[in-house]
Amino acid sequence: MKKIWLSPPHMSGKELKYIQEAFDSNWIAPLGPNVDAFEEALAHYVGMNHSVALSSGTAALHLALIMADVGPGDIVICPTFTFAASANPIVYLKATPVFIDSENLTWNLCPDVLEEAIKHYIKKGKKPKAIIGVHIYGMPMQLTKILSLCEKYEITFIEDAAEALGSSYHGKKLGSFGQMSIISFNGNKIITTSGGGALFSNDPAIIKKAKFLASQAKDDAPHYQHSEIGYNYRLSNISAGIGRAQLEVIEERVKSRRLNFDFYKKELEKLPGISFQNEPSGFISNRWLTCILIDPKLSSGISPDKIRLHLETKNIESRPLWKPLHLQPVFKDAPYFGGNLAEKLFERGICLPSGSSLSKEDLLFICENIRDLLHKL
Repeated sequence: MKKIWLSPPHMSGKELKYIQEAFDSNWIAPLGPNVDAFEEALAHYVGMNHSVALSSGTAALHLALIMADVGPGDIVICPTFTFAASANPIVYLKATPVFIDSENLTWNLCPDVLEEAIKHYIKKGKKPKAIIGVHIYGMPMQLTKILSLCEKYEITFIEDAAEALGSSYHGKKLGSFGQMSIISFNGNKIITTSGGGALFSNDPAIIKKAKFLASQAKDDAPHYQHSEIGYNYRLSNISAGIGRAQLEVIEERVKSRRLNFDFYKKELEKLPGISFQNEPSGFISNRWLTCILIDPKLSSGISPDKIRLHLETKNIESRPLWKPLHLQPVFKDAPYFGGNLAEKLFERGICLPSGSSLSKEDLLFICENIRDLLHKL
């Protein structure tokens, strides 16, 4: 029985062309023509003036926070319903992460709770230094409201579009709304460079400084001289070659993932207790992962974990939704604002296999196993 993975890499077939060019020209490391071309293509696709290709989305977020002048003791606001990498760089800089609950419409950062937190810290004389907004599972957040709050209170907005390449908000690509924005090319993302990420900005000075810091902060001198602490964060020319070929098929990958979602919805939405992540008008998700919620009161007591374990016996990988960061042991002392919506999403949700290479037979097999489990209970 073959393994059906949650979100495996999907090669276009053109990657070896760019990799071979790098080998033929001996542009193996550290940078080279693939990196330059990839950065230019990325910026054009997302709709930002500049980008820098990096070793991970986490590295991009770390540099964005440095560019936002975040330091020890500063307050940085972050959604609780996200992967830990959205908050870890805050701690790298010895700043304080403040977690915010989700809202029902998109499962993203709640604007009302966000403003409550901002007012709380301003009253204490500690205005937040930055707000990290995450488009969870590729679904755009309520950007109009959130950007309005950032402007109103003059707080830097960093857009974490790690999961959202190819998504859009009222016709504009995600990754183009922040003073700085980041995306990820981790192996499970909609396109991959094996591992990697990128930082975007319309400000050339930000990108110039980010490239400097990401390349070990080498001063302009004939010898190795350093006036600042730097990082080894640049993407290699080989990995960028993979990225160039992957970016050429991004629209096909988005189409495939959205078709996966449509298939699941058609097959499963009439089953008792199952609901899907909505897509409001003007919000276009890449549907990186198809997520469903299970209401045990309506589903004969079935839980997301029962589904996960049942699928596992059939060699099908699925995952719970993100465990809220304020419930994670490593962040147990971090401030939190909001109710328990993110907690309910975690308790009731599951991510289904969503790879762009899934066949109709794969999708049918997954749905049949979910239906079989429901019928047995």
